[in-house]
Amino acid sequence: MMDQTATLNSRPELASDLLMDRCGTAVQAARDYLAAARDAIRPAIMRGERLDNAALSDRQRDVHGLAWMATYVETLAQTAAWAGRLVANGELQEVETDIVHIGFGEYLASLIDGIAMSQNEIVRPRELGLENIASKLAADASVAYFLAQGNTAERRKRLVENVAHGGFIPDSLGDPDLDMMREQVRRFSQERIAPHAHAWHLANDLVPIEIIHEMSELGIFGISIAPEFGGMGLGKLAMCMATEELSRAWIAAGSLGTRAEIAGELIVLAGTDEQKQAWLPGIASGKILAAAVFTEPDTGSDLASLRTRASRRADGTWRIDGNKTWITHAARSDVMMILARTDPGNAGHGGLSMFIAPKPRETQHDLFPVEGLSGGEIEVLGYRGMREYELSFDDFAVPADGLLGNVEGGGFKQLMETFEAARIQTAARAVGVAWNAFDLGLRYAVDRKQFGSSLLRFPRITDKLALMAVEAVMARELTYFAAKEKDQGRRCDLEAGMAKLLAARVAWSGADNAVQIHGGNGFALEYDISRVLCDARILNIFEGAAEIQAGVVARGVLASR
Repeated sequence: MMDQTATLNSRPELASDLLMDRCGTAVQAARDYLAAARDAIRPAIMRGERLDNAALSDRQRDVHGLAWMATYVETLAQTAAWAGRLVANGELQEVETDIVHIGFGEYLASLIDGIAMSQNEIVRPRELGLENIASKLAADASVAYFLAQGNTAERRKRLVENVAHGGFIPDSLGDPDLDMMREQVRRFSQERIAPHAHAWHLANDLVPIEIIHEMSELGIFGISIAPEFGGMGLGKLAMCMATEELSRAWIAAGSLGTRAEIAGELIVLAGTDEQKQAWLPGIASGKILAAAVFTEPDTGSDLASLRTRASRRADGTWRIDGNKTWITHAARSDVMMILARTDPGNAGHGGLSMFIAPKPRETQHDLFPVEGLSGGEIEVLGYRGMREYELSFDDFAVPADGLLGNVEGGGFKQLMETFEAARIQTAARAVGVAWNAFDLGLRYAVDRKQFGSSLLRFPRITDKLALMAVEAVMARELTYFAAKEKDQGRRCDLEAGMAKLLAARVAWSGADNAVQIHGGNGFALEYDISRVLCDARILNIFEGAAEIQAGVVARGVLASR
């Protein structure tokens, strides 16, 4: 054993190859575990070849547990893929090696012993009748290695000390142009947004219009829009990267791009040629700011129950009547994407249509200076900078050409086609928030002295920071994977759901732990981490609450073969 260790120490490439072999074997063992778990749960959920909705509801805990298992397995696979790219480029150093070991050790142990779906909901294999399957996973030699040698106190301490002393966690996208773009967005975010974000948050200020103009100059709003419409045509991976860096400074900045992403995606996928020419160039340039107007009071994620009514007038224009809530950036937007019911006789999805509705921006004295539209701000804990609104439509006019794609009854399907991109983008926001929490927690731990020494002296501080960094990397790689699948034109609702599910939890966990590292100061409004905690909390709720997201993932897993 000593001879083998000496050889590995003198030949780091051999150690890297061995690590990758172990990762590959452990991932395959985890995939086998997931397949067995799915097959064990499926009989109680299926009626013939179809999923039984009543059974899905009755067995929700089991089903959502399966979704989390699948998410952990895919996260391990993408973490291994990240490490493999580093090995191929000769870039796997001590920091990255420790991240892989800690991540594999922690997530494999969770698969075997229990996964925390939330702070007080832990799904354990024995509850699902999977004890024997979990024991088989634990017995795999590579899995056993990571359980014993992966998430150790020594690795956690070393990882944090390395990063605290300037060690860099690689974030290359493997494309020089995208990496250069990341540096530009990161520099802008850290110089123009991060120093002022907390003051803007405390004052409940909108993101300053000059910041929006500078984001426009960087091309943020047109990253995913084709060059023929004034965009950059770089796809979802580039959008993820930019969103992550902006959100690392302030989630509001990262979320501005989401408005353009949703509106642009809807028009690109479903709009007529005339609608694309009329709206996409302005959205891509940032001259037109968009709002997504979908949610209604008492409906939440149940979009099929929407009651807002759209009816055609004699002159061919449309009128909108009804109420919407939790509408982000509504007052300052120039156009609203409105989901409304055009067929009152169809109470389901088929009665819904999507509209492109122009409106004037707010004025100093009137939030909604247009006939037929009124509303007010919803005061919120965090996620400020764009503000949330409740809206009331009363004979609000939409032009005759405002029906998206000029197709009635297609609104729900059109919206569903954008959910993959929206959830990937939200996962990227969560990754940025997780990094922000880590940055603030590490900085405070380095600077703060307790009993005559830095907080980094204390194992429970370094333990927190180590897992914060490791999970941020793992959530990032899962999110990038979903974005790459989308860019390849492949269906990725399952991958997007996993990314959003995990990244939102990682952001909240990281923010909560960073507050704990700050101690009493973390509870003070003057410290940035108080803002990050509030911002992180929304991520588990919007774009599909964690419970809804787990259901989406579970359906995909159960339907797979």
